[in-house]
Amino acid sequence: MFSFLPNYLLESSAITIFVLLLLSIYFVSTFWVFFYRYPLLNRRIEIESDSLKQLYLGRSQTVSSSSLISNYLRRVGSPNKAILDAASSDAMRSSTKGLTLLSIIASTSPFIGLFGTVVGILETFSALGSQKSASLTVVAPAISEALIATAAGICVAIFAYTFNLLLKRRAYELSSILESQSDVVLSLSDDSH
Repeated sequence: MFSFLPNYLLESSAITIFVLLLLSIYFVSTFWVFFYRYPLLNRRIEIESDSLKQLYLGRSQTVSSSSLISNYLRRVGSPNKAILDAASSDAMRSSTKGLTLLSIIASTSPFIGLFGTVVGILETFSALGSQKSASLTVVAPAISEALIATAAGICVAIFAYTFNLLLKRRAYELSSILESQSDVVLSLSDDSH
């Protein structure tokens, strides 16, 4: 299926090779961000969920020591909304790292691939212009090879967009859990006064 790929790369222009190289870097970056961030978010959600469960069950009057909110609460005498909001904002900022890169990759990779295809088609027509006759058997393979860049761009965009949505959803779950913990901590703090 991809037996023509080495020949394609040897016959391609520097621009086409650059496009495919850039899309390869995008592809690797997409997977790196996802496989680095997703387990971290899952672990953080697990820790915060356990902390919230302990609060709900009345086994604790404050968040667990491993919670992201815990460090903020230790610095102040009594919990207040401002410090809990700051803790939640800080947690969201750190949990959404990498989403901007995934968004950029998802939105630009199809255009980069299309650019590579346009350059490939221009090269094909330029080469065909120097021949006496051009039949479909000559034109079709050249154009199909030029479409590789578009296919690569779309493939990268699909993964980047999907991973972006998955990470965004996990970050939203973490945010919801942190907000719930903050509300319970404030409620317990008000009851104790």
